[in-house]
Amino acid sequence: SSRLLEESERLLRKNAFFYDAKVEPVRYENGVVDIRVRTRDLWTLMPGISISRSGGENRVRLSLSERNLLGRGVSLRANYVDNVDRESTSIEYFDRNLGRTWTTLFLEFADSSDGNTSNVRLIRPFYQLDARWSAGGTFYEDTREVSFYDLGNEAAEYAADTDSHSAFFGWSPGLQDGWVRRWTAGLVYDSNDFSPVPEGTLPAVIPADRKLVYPFLGVELLEDRFESTSNRDQIERTEDFYLGTRLWASVGYATEDFGADRESVLYRFEASSGFGSMEKKALLLSSSLTGRLDEGESANTEISLNARYYNQISDKRLFFMTLDASAGDNLDLDNLVDLGGDTGLRGYPLRYQTGESRVLLTIEERYFTDWYPFRLFRVGGAAFVDIGRVWGDNPL
Repeated sequence: SSRLLEESERLLRKNAFFYDAKVEPVRYENGVVDIRVRTRDLWTLMPGISISRSGGENRVRLSLSERNLLGRGVSLRANYVDNVDRESTSIEYFDRNLGRTWTTLFLEFADSSDGNTSNVRLIRPFYQLDARWSAGGTFYEDTREVSFYDLGNEAAEYAADTDSHSAFFGWSPGLQDGWVRRWTAGLVYDSNDFSPVPEGTLPAVIPADRKLVYPFLGVELLEDRFESTSNRDQIERTEDFYLGTRLWASVGYATEDFGADRESVLYRFEASSGFGSMEKKALLLSSSLTGRLDEGESANTEISLNARYYNQISDKRLFFMTLDASAGDNLDLDNLVDLGGDTGLRGYPLRYQTGESRVLLTIEERYFTDWYPFRLFRVGGAAFVDIGRVWGDNPL
């Protein structure tokens, strides 16, 4: 099946330790096909040091990572990060095929200057279009100190304590006539407690505590339509793009009977589709609507739109444009949107503007060269313009 060969290529290319992967039939006889799998590996043991400055702030990162531990596809990484928010030491473990199954295991533990993080995910995903079931669970605990910014300067702060855990099961009849339909049901525990920063030096602006415990039901409709090309977002690497139509909807119901602190309906709708061809001109659109109805009142409602346009001018030249916009209403204080040097508005201070709605337009002319110094890295460049702003309520 040519469809399965192409899907196998995409699955292999998801592994960070492969530069590229090709799966090709080479011989056919008596109903048997010989398949050749060709991969290009990357050097996977990566010590790293990064000292950067963006948005008027310095950022230091020291790391040691192995992306193919003992040849088993396991990633292991140790990090030290010192940035405007915190100083943190962390270790991460990720196995996409636990025990040679399709189950993924992710572990992250961090010790930071303002708190700690524990993150565990054990998930058997819908790993292919024709997969019939999925299941898993997540465990997340985090404590940290968070700052509000005004024109790039810290203006207020609060402490956050988050406990978020979930379990789910999904089922599907598989791929039928080029489409996939999937159902997912699960249970979510999401608790967020906020307080003043101990011995804080800034004014305290504290979000309202929130505890939501709810079952949910979701449905997804997915079209089988992918394209592979190169020199779009990366240089000389095969990139896989999804151009099909995808629809997702989920709804959950929280009540005090389940342990929540309120009666709430939680909803999420997503839609995406692609138009044209990645070999010439393509437009990729995606949108979402999320929010809650707390005691019948709209809360934390946000609608977003993302559009990405690619126009291949020549083999080594690409025109790229993206529009990212969102509009919020009665957002939780810990879920405000911001815009600055760390969120796409290059050349501006970090978190330069904060509010409930934002728009960001980026226009780029990308250039890809054949220069491959010492066969260690490839060279390209881009001329760009970023335009954006934020609207809406700001607690400051």
